[in-house]
Amino acid sequence: MGSESRKVAKAEVRLKWDPSPWNRPPHHLDIIAATYSSDALYGQPVYVVHFDSRSPDGTINMSRHSQTGQGLGYVEAMTLELDRLAPSFARVVVGVAIHQNNGPKTFGDLTNAGVLLLDGYEELLKDDFAHLSGSTAVTIAEFTRDTSGTWEFHQILRGFDSDPAVFTTEMGSTPDP
Repeated sequence: MGSESRKVAKAEVRLKWDPSPWNRPPHHLDIIAATYSSDALYGQPVYVVHFDSRSPDGTINMSRHSQTGQGLGYVEAMTLELDRLAPSFARVVVGVAIHQNNGPKTFGDLTNAGVLLLDGYEELLKDDFAHLSGSTAVTIAEFTRDTSGTWEFHQILRGFDSDPAVFTTEMGSTPDP
């Protein structure tokens, strides 16, 4: 999809990765969404949604979660009901982070990792993180609300070198020029 934008009311993010070898600590990845108010588009998020939380109004939630990658296909999923978000929200950034509890891991250390973003049955984004192999966290998408209240999708594949807690404070920052 590149830098094009597209109107979206509801989206689903799916994540997959292969489990670690039997004699190694598990790979644990998370889909993370951060919401931003219209008066602080690039400030601190109003709230963050991940495996252990959901949005206060139920508009963003995890429907599947894996701590190991075990399962068939996409083992983690998050639904974003953008059209139900309060008018005070103007931006949502979605990313993926690798937990660093068992030593440093990057996307290059994983096998068969991938993310899929859907609008209904239509694929908006599909990526295997290969070009971000040195990163421990990545942003994948940004949704912005225009003045008419319509949400638009923008692909923003951008790598970070941080654990999930730090990533939630960085993921919505203004990109470096």
